[in-house]
Amino acid sequence: MIEQITPQNLLRWAQNHAASDEKPLIIDVREPWEWAIASIEPLASCELKQLPMGEIPSALNHLDPDRPTALLCHHGVRSQNVANFLHTNGFSTLANIVGGIDAWSATVDSSVPTY
Repeated sequence: MIEQITPQNLLRWAQNHAASDEKPLIIDVREPWEWAIASIEPLASCELKQLPMGEIPSALNHLDPDRPTALLCHHGVRSQNVANFLHTNGFSTLANIVGGIDAWSATVDSSVPTY
């Protein structure tokens, strides 16, 4: 199952999935030029990784399918597509951050630029 979570609920989601030895992972699947414009600050309860959508298939062997993973993009469409791909490839605890970095800027941290 792929959970749909809002940016405001990301911290709660991470805390709910922090029982394992590793922190939950947030993967920002946007392109490097997008990260240069706007990025979220890493949360203490999560690891943040920037990995463009197009690089996910080749990085699959370096990701843990048992690790809780949330996905972030600009508006939530690419991250949903990556979540679907990961789910198909055996990842069990996935979340799509609905509204992406755009919603993050509007609801969590207005200092994050919109584009």
